[in-house]
Amino acid sequence: MAQDPEREMDESSDFDMVTLFSSSNHDGEMEATSIHSMLQASGIPSVVMGPSVIPSLAFQVQVPRAYAEEAERVLVEAREAGPQAAAEAEAASEER
Repeated sequence: MAQDPEREMDESSDFDMVTLFSSSNHDGEMEATSIHSMLQASGIPSVVMGPSVIPSLAFQVQVPRAYAEEAERVLVEAREAGPQAAAEAEAASEER
């Protein structure tokens, strides 16, 4: 029984990477790394893209398309909670 190639392609598109964050600011690499760590701690796979040898180019955090909405929600919640919540979460993770 042959599978429908269009359906197969649609399912694989869930694994296409989409950009969640992009910055060419002086602290773009640090912010991208922080976002990547937060997503990983939330169980969301992500990668940091960017050349650290050419600081004028943007750093990006990319996630699989299937995780894009959840990743966006986690990022918005973290930004709303602010730096104090991030420090508290880091301290709690170090206690474990």
